[in-house]
Order: sequence, then structure tokens, then C-alpha cells
Amino acid sequence: MYKAAEEKEFFKDSKHFLNNQPIASSYDRLIEVLNYHEWKYAVMNDPVISDFEYDQLFDALKNIEAANPLLIRPDSPTQRIASDLNPDFPSVAHLTPMLSLGNSYNADDLFDFDKQIKKLSGTDEDVIYNIEPKFDGGSIAVVYENDLLVKSATRGNGVEGEDITPNAKTLKSIPLKAAFSKFGIVKAELRGEAIIPLALFKKVNETREAEGLKVFANPRNAATGGLRTKDANETSNRGIEVFMFQLSYAEDKDGNNVLSNFKNHSDHLDMLRQLGFKVPKEGQKVAKNIKAVAKFVSDFESKRDSLDYEIDGMVIKVNDLKVQEAIGATQHHPRWAIAYKFKAKQATTSLVDVEYQIGKVGSITPVAKVEPVFLAGVTISSISLHNEDFINQKDLRIGDKVLVERAGDVIPYIVKSFPELRTGKEKKIKFPKYCPRDHGEQSELIQLEGEAAWRCPICQFGRDNIQKIIFHVSKAGMDIDGFGKSNVERFYDLGWVQDISDVYNLPYQKMQQLDGFGEKSALKIQKSVEKAKYNSLQKLLASLSIHHLGKKASKLIAEQINHAYELKDWTAEDFTNIKDIGPVVAENVKAWFAFPGNFEMLQRMEERGVDFSQKEEDKPKEVILDAPLSGKSILFTGSLQTLKRKEAQEIAEANGAKNISAVSKKLDILVVGEKAGSKLTKAQALGTVKIMTEQEFIDLLELEF
Repeated sequence: MYKAAEEKEFFKDSKHFLNNQPIASSYDRLIEVLNYHEWKYAVMNDPVISDFEYDQLFDALKNIEAANPLLIRPDSPTQRIASDLNPDFPSVAHLTPMLSLGNSYNADDLFDFDKQIKKLSGTDEDVIYNIEPKFDGGSIAVVYENDLLVKSATRGNGVEGEDITPNAKTLKSIPLKAAFSKFGIVKAELRGEAIIPLALFKKVNETREAEGLKVFANPRNAATGGLRTKDANETSNRGIEVFMFQLSYAEDKDGNNVLSNFKNHSDHLDMLRQLGFKVPKEGQKVAKNIKAVAKFVSDFESKRDSLDYEIDGMVIKVNDLKVQEAIGATQHHPRWAIAYKFKAKQATTSLVDVEYQIGKVGSITPVAKVEPVFLAGVTISSISLHNEDFINQKDLRIGDKVLVERAGDVIPYIVKSFPELRTGKEKKIKFPKYCPRDHGEQSELIQLEGEAAWRCPICQFGRDNIQKIIFHVSKAGMDIDGFGKSNVERFYDLGWVQDISDVYNLPYQKMQQLDGFGEKSALKIQKSVEKAKYNSLQKLLASLSIHHLGKKASKLIAEQINHAYELKDWTAEDFTNIKDIGPVVAENVKAWFAFPGNFEMLQRMEERGVDFSQKEEDKPKEVILDAPLSGKSILFTGSLQTLKRKEAQEIAEANGAKNISAVSKKLDILVVGEKAGSKLTKAQALGTVKIMTEQEFIDLLELEF
């Protein structure tokens, strides 16, 4: 439909409108830009801007039209519902129009919405609202006649959609038969949202990548594309689930509308649950007034990443159906409902440059420097590119337009580039051959077999890597309270710490004279350092940044030695004789202790008071013979009420179990506390995991409290 040159211009103009307040003379072009983005999103399933950016453009158009009503064109996106009709599918009419929703972004918008509802309904009393998740998927309508599924369609232009009945019948969350007749209904139309659970989405993309197919940018695109594929088997294979959120039409045997037989929208949802439909449960709530709505949606935003499916907000609806009917709808949206949009998790920006950071084990990590972009509440300017393979797989180039998201609203991630928007000025990213620290010819990067990372051999074993010191003092290392990354960098620049041993030889008197310090701050660090000198041997080993030597392997090794120096004379076989210690860890630890500079550093640490001997907590735990959990893998999730998490893990281990950190086919037992979240969902989906409550765990082991 659009040529590559046109697409570049549309993208360029999008950014212009987003960064500049549009004026009336821009009206016609803004309509063209919006039409293009609707086509990319709805028809091609390949958006080039985020939902939030689209909403900004749409709001800009509405503002122009509000100020200049004589400009309004009949083909303006504000005058119709966005269409996702595809000529490859036959069209089918909806029994009632599928409208869009107005948007809100903060509590003030919600209170304004409530004022409008009260004005339209002529009341000063509190309005009761139903709240439910706004799923980030593809809208779908299904029709039942005489209890049988007879039709299914996409949203289309709101009046008619694409007939996808064969595809819908492959989805197990849509019953082929539902007993609407028990409620006096012979014909019903339901509205729902097709989504793909995040765990299944990951598997779908892994399969596509293995088959050399293009991976999906997000679960929404995969779901909407799956609904409209010509192969119904493909629809089934994508793991699509459908949540129903509305009974939009219902008639009895005489053709009468019987929606009014129900009092509230929440009654519709209860009926659909009873009939076996998947209906929002987590996040669905009836709120007594708009204040309760504002609090609930704000609290729920922090939980969005614990769900096993994507939501981009909440939908707030007047619960009383008679009030809904009285308020009515515009051509574009119902007046009785509004979407509360969460902070955007995706945005587009430009990849300006790539810098290279050196990790604590000499690994070279490329970092993208991007045009600053506001995303999920923060401004993003740097994004890890992980390794050379990641750059090649994503086909990233300096100068590219890229789609960025924040995974878990924390870690920024580049989803994809947009090759169709390239101008020819973009530059390929050349991964360095030598260490960025320029150690000369000896610093040629190496890549170990089976690893994607490139490493500098000098930084891996040398003493000049500040990242090693930062990790050593961190909570995951020796847990030296009050030290922190910023103090390590400051002391490093002052020449006080050049390797790990210097942490235990700090000039505390001088430290008191530094800006921002004083006697109290210096004393706090001094006490923490002195305490760390007597940490367990396993904690000490894990803090040395030996490649692949983590907490578990450090614990296993510490159980076998009386003093750290013993490892200097260990062979690889000595390590691998320990159960669960493999050859890679063995060679890495052996090589680290064989490097003269490292052993000299340990000697300086001991001279400065660090105790390298085995402590009581390093010694092997006595395992109960014939333990009830012998040979079982176990995982604790949620909030435990009687036991602390670490205490529960130690008890499980003493009873023969192996603690693991993730739900997989290797997991035997999942012990769930309150608010168990996605791990419980994944375990239930596997069907092979024994799920027990905390009390059942306590009863099994006959623990007394």
C-alpha cells in the first residue's frame, strides 16, 4: 500500500508532530500520518511507533479539530473507528458496534471522567464502577445461537470484521457449546481479547528463530496475526487464549433484547464464568466510587509484571447497565467507559553510537547510546546490546530507528530495528578485535567455546578492573554496607583502591576529610569492612569474580577445604570429584589460583586480616537419613507466613531436597505462599509439578512451631 520512501516520510513526520505542537495547517498531513500508522498496526501487525506515541498523535488531531471544527474531514480517524479489515478474509457484520475507548493517564483524568458520568446521569451520588485489566492483544467477537458457537470475527472497523470462525474454533478457551439457554438467551454476542501468555510467547519465538522465521516484536502482534492466519492449525499452535470481558448482545426466543435482565456489568461477567469462559479474575473489581478506582488502578500498575500476560492499563466501566444505556455512546466510544493507560513500555528512538564496557570477568559488553526517550517513568539513553551475536541477530546499525521497551519496567531492551526506514547513511557496528582499554597486542579478545561473550584475557585475570572491586563489596559479594559503587569509583580515582586487597587497607582518617563524608560515615564503612573479614569461606570465594564460580559452586567447594590456599594445589580432577562441579568451573578456578597476581592479592588480604579458614556455616549440613524429600527439586514462591524463605530452603535441603530458582520440567515440588504469581501459573501449566501450600510442607516434614 505504501512505498518505502513514503514510509520514511511518515515516520519522520510522526516525530515532528510528537515534538512540536501541531497547528491547523498541519491537519491534512497529520491525518495521512495517522492512517499510515493504523495500517501498520492493524493490518500489517508491524507497528513502527508505540501505542503511547500513537495516542499522542490522535490526541493532537482531536485538539486541532476541537479548536477548528470547520476543518473536520469525513475521513478523519476521529470520525470513524480504526479499521483492521483485510481483503483476504470475508467480512461479517457485528450484532452491535465494537467501539474504541477514550483514554486517561492519571487520577485527574479519572476524576474528570467521573464528573462527566454524574453530569450525564443527573446524580451527585457516588457511581459504582467495574474495573478490569486492559489486555494488550487482539479484539474478537463471538456469536452463539442455541448454545452453539456459530460465528467469530475480528474487530474490523467496528461495524463489521473479518470472519475467523474456523480459527476461533481451535482455541480451547472459547467453548464450542455454552448453556446460554439456562439464562433464557438463544442468541448472544460476546466481546473478548485474544492474548498469548508470556511463557508461551517466549517458546513461540524460540521455535520461529530455530526455523529461521521472523520473531514477533511482542505477544500482541503474535496474537492478532494468529487470529487472522489462513491456516487454523497455526492459530492453535500459537497458544492463544481469549479473555471475555463483555456480553454485548442477548436475545430470547421471541427476539427480545434481554440484556436488561441483568442489573450490572459485573453480573454479565459472573454469568460468563459460570458458562465456562475465561473471564478476568486478577485485576477485576467492583469499586464503590472513583476514589477507590484511582487507588486500585494505581496499585495494580505495580503488579502488571507479575502477570503471565501483557496488559497496558485498566478499563473502568459504569457497573449499572441501565445507567450505561441512558448515557449512551459517541460514534467513536462509549461514554460510560474509559481506559486508564499505564506508563508506556515501548517507544521508538535512534541508535546514535555504541560503547564497550568491561565486566568483572573481562567480558566485553556493547552498550547502545540512543537519543534520550521517556519510557515507563524514566528517561532512557543507554541500553545493553549484550554481545556480538545480539547485534547481528537484530541487524542493528548506528543511525537506525529502533523500538525500545523496558522489561519489567526496569531493564531497557531493543526489540527490533526498522530497516525499511533506513536512509543509506547508517553504519554497520564493528565489534572490536582488541580490548577497549588498549593493552596492546596481548589484549586480543578471546571467545570461549559455547559462549557468546568476547573477553579480554588481561582484564579477566589482571588487577585493573574496577568492576571486580564493585562486585566484591556488593551485597552479592562480601556485603560491605555503606561502601557501594560510587564510593569504589571515588576511592579508585584517589588511588586508595586498585585491587580487592586495598578494600581492607583504607585510610579512614583521610576518608573523614572528604566532601560528603565525616567521622560517622567513615566509621560505618570501617565497621562493615572489619565485619566482612570474618565472612564465610563460601561467601569469600563467590566474591572474587572467578568466571562461572557462583554461590552454589562456592558452597560446594568450601565444604571440602579448611583454607582457601589449598585450592592453589588442586587439580581439575579434584574439583570435578565434587558432585555438581563441572569441568568449566574446575578449569576457571584452577586457572585463577594459578595466576601469580591473584594469589599475591590473596596474601595481601590475609595480611590485612581477612580470614580464609572454613567457618561453621561452610561445613556440610547433616542430611536426615531416609529424608522425605530425598532426590526432589523444590522451589518456594509467594509470601510464606510461618517460615522465612531462607529458613524454608535450609529445611528442605536438610531433608534431601535440591533448591532451584525457576519453574521448569526439572522442578518436582512448588511450595506456594500468598500472592504466588506467575510461577504458580507456569507450574500448573506444566502439569508435572506437585504444588503444596506452606502448611502442607510443614505437615509433610512434621515440623513443630
